[in-house]
Amino acid sequence: MAISEDDIERVRTAQPISAVISNYVSLKRAGRNFLGLCPFHGEKTPSFNVRDETGRYKCFGCGASGDVFKFIQEVERMDFVGSVEHLAAKVGISLNYTTGGPSRDRQRNKELLEVMERAVDWYHQRLLTSPDAKEARDYLRSRGLAGDVARQFKIGWAPDDWDALSKALGASAEMMRDCGLAFTNSRGRQQDSFRARVMFPIFKESGEAVAFGGRVLPGSTDPAKYKNSAESKIYAKSKTLYGLNWAKADVVKADEVVVCEGYTDVIGFHRIGFTRAVATCGTALTEDHVRLIKRFANRVVLAFDADAAGQGAAERFYEWEKKLAVQVKVARLSGGKDPGDLAGSDPQGLLDSVQHAEEFLAFRVRRSLESQKIDSPEGKERAIARAIAIINEHPSDIVRRDYASQLAETLGIKEKEDVVRRVDQRLDRKMSRIESSAPAASSTRENAEFVILALMVNDFDAVTGIVSEEVFVDESHRRVFRALLQHRNDFKGAEADLDPEAQELLSRVLVASVEGDPRKEGINLLRAAVRRELARRGTNTSPEVITRDRGIRQQVERLSERDVADSVVTDLLAWLYDVSSAVEA
Repeated sequence: MAISEDDIERVRTAQPISAVISNYVSLKRAGRNFLGLCPFHGEKTPSFNVRDETGRYKCFGCGASGDVFKFIQEVERMDFVGSVEHLAAKVGISLNYTTGGPSRDRQRNKELLEVMERAVDWYHQRLLTSPDAKEARDYLRSRGLAGDVARQFKIGWAPDDWDALSKALGASAEMMRDCGLAFTNSRGRQQDSFRARVMFPIFKESGEAVAFGGRVLPGSTDPAKYKNSAESKIYAKSKTLYGLNWAKADVVKADEVVVCEGYTDVIGFHRIGFTRAVATCGTALTEDHVRLIKRFANRVVLAFDADAAGQGAAERFYEWEKKLAVQVKVARLSGGKDPGDLAGSDPQGLLDSVQHAEEFLAFRVRRSLESQKIDSPEGKERAIARAIAIINEHPSDIVRRDYASQLAETLGIKEKEDVVRRVDQRLDRKMSRIESSAPAASSTRENAEFVILALMVNDFDAVTGIVSEEVFVDESHRRVFRALLQHRNDFKGAEADLDPEAQELLSRVLVASVEGDPRKEGINLLRAAVRRELARRGTNTSPEVITRDRGIRQQVERLSERDVADSVVTDLLAWLYDVSSAVEA
């Protein structure tokens, strides 16, 4: 099975590569490039470059590079054909296959997603129009979740029937089971997975419905207040965040995301105009969730319930704060209420709790003190020891001292310096190495060769009229020039002709943001190449050679003229070719 080359090119050029990658990475313009944190390795300083003009990306931290299809293959764990199909679906391009059609697994997933979409619509219409959903509508109205809110979030109603959804959709039992929408009960009868529940559809960040969360109505005898879809062929709880599909644009813009515990918390934030909230889907926050968040933002505000369970969940974020280089704060919600309730009773208070969220270190110190009995000198000593251990994790001496001073005040210790002295000073801490977002040139000459290659990508005709492969000294630069000369804008073709070392160089060239006049830079490189060759020839006593070299030196001097004639450049390039050919012979 293969996709036609014309269709592949249509998909490749349908949207800028930065538009695709910005769905996964927070990008900011940096000259002609876009820059962001690499999604393929942990870093604090952006080194991930994206270039629309060449359709390429390159990370100068880990070396990852490629085109838009390679990126989708890596982040979505797809093969090449799958990446083309994925992007084609996003922009509405129908693909033509040279043999067969989409692979069986991909076709199956597509069918499952279509069934899920139909289920979302059926549950939603049931809520809006069915008489048996009146109690559900009344409940949602009491929570501020009816009308436009219900429509925006596609909230639905699963009737108290055995198989109403299964009959309505008419999908096979296997298909319903693989979607998590139905199962075969102990009597061998197909039964819907959700009954008598308000339904909250769960979408991937890309917008496809993959699961549901169902809530019983008040007064229900069902002990499970919430029921969530089981993991399926299209749904992984640990890699899905409710609301990210609606929030991601605002999250990327603000470089911040608010993480809640429930669906109604996310909706509550949206109701008050705050659209960068997400929630886990009936499971504890995991490292995979945080990795997903990190693709879109560096700052995280935890808006978990004020009860012990919620605060304990927030505290567990500690293990990922350093590992994944995220900046964490904790919202202190008033009155012991969750965000969904506060959105209705105190919307400004909810916004204030996020805007003035507590630093994560302060939150951890406070939680540590709250867990200790400090009504005795021994209790205070234990509390200080635990708090100091947390404070000492901060890299700044100033911050550690400030927290130690606050700790002394909180515990009513008059001799603050006694507590401050217990903070580890660590004055000889080494500064972290700042990762470079651009390649360092090993010499002026190599840098000039790199620049002309980058300019060649931007203005092929201007460069190729001034330089030839003979002006390059570095063999990798020369090979890249040859490949670009042969393939022009077909960068994948150029890459295929190169060895790994030259491929790595090409990947840097294709995202390099360089400014300069191609003609001026090319002439400088040509001048250096001619002078280098003249010096190599030394004192050749042949009258013919001496005469010709004298003329070449005169033409080299003419390169400094403001409006140097094209004929001078042509003559010098021809001379370089002749002498190089003679050396090779």
